[in-house]
Amino acid sequence: MESTLVNPCSSALRTRGGAVDRFPLAFRSSVAAVMAACRALVSRAVLPLHYHHVCRGVMLTHIREKKRWMKAYSLIMERKRKMEGPPPPKPRSQQPNFDYHAEVEAFSARLRESFSLELLKTAFVNVCYLRSEEERRRALGLDLETTVLHLKDNGELCVHGQQFTEAFLSDWCRGSFPSLPQEGVAAIVGHLTGSEVMCHVARNLTVEELTMSAEFPVPNETLQGTFFAVIGALEQSSGSVRAGLFIRDFLVTQLNGKDLFDLWEVVDPMGLLVKELTCKGIALPEPRLIQSAGASTVLPLYFVGLYSDGKLLAQGPGETVLAAEEEAARVALRKLYGFTENRRPWDYTAPMSSSRKPRAQALTSG
Repeated sequence: MESTLVNPCSSALRTRGGAVDRFPLAFRSSVAAVMAACRALVSRAVLPLHYHHVCRGVMLTHIREKKRWMKAYSLIMERKRKMEGPPPPKPRSQQPNFDYHAEVEAFSARLRESFSLELLKTAFVNVCYLRSEEERRRALGLDLETTVLHLKDNGELCVHGQQFTEAFLSDWCRGSFPSLPQEGVAAIVGHLTGSEVMCHVARNLTVEELTMSAEFPVPNETLQGTFFAVIGALEQSSGSVRAGLFIRDFLVTQLNGKDLFDLWEVVDPMGLLVKELTCKGIALPEPRLIQSAGASTVLPLYFVGLYSDGKLLAQGPGETVLAAEEEAARVALRKLYGFTENRRPWDYTAPMSSSRKPRAQALTSG
């Protein structure tokens, strides 16, 4: 009688009508090689026994990846974090794998601007950092020659960048909104160069990570001055044209979705409208009640229209007639200044000629 195969894995090779000999020789040799490899693995104890059945007669196991003490340790560390609070933030310069020179070069390449590396590094150095570093070296007992840092602060670049930014934005506002008075131009420029907008843009451009300051997180005043210094370094490195494009692309875009009177606080809009119409030789506005609803309820609504020579200038809603009249005056001022919601979008793709001055360049960006 023909002897049967002892290895249980060979049972998978049998067919309904015959034995293993019906399979090709190459197939049988490959199966034998796989079975020999399995026997070698089991004999060498490469797979620890946890009695996990793969097939009949062959027992394999898996290795536990998480240790038993990990759960208790994680719970203890979580309780400690809740009691002590989160750790204080560390600047990127105090973390491993940080190369300041490479980061500064990457900053210039990321913005696609041609900075002078010396000017750019100077733009990130603040006076407070130099003072704190000298005090720290004195506390370590170093002599006077060693404590002195041969670094230049960004004071001059900050002043230069601030002056250039304010001049460019003022010219841009006059070119984009010719009818806007000086008070409105100053309000828009003050909003764009304010601490909130400047710090928002600077943090999104990772200026805070490269700023050398005595405190971290960097205070808003210090970060604002550093961003002005970066603009000043760009103006001295690549010229006023590239610096103007930089301001237009990163600061002017912050006006998208903003209302004029959110930036410019006008106490008496009707008086301002009368003044503007008088200067233009237009008849004074006449307020008239157009619509009203719910006058006897808790939430009344009134629509007041402003007419001049029988023509409707603007209309506005309000909970009272006086509030609706003021809102209609604001709507008329927006139309008069060209700062409406449906105004034509600014052209950010218009090329600027390098032969023109920043004052003329700003006019083409609107």
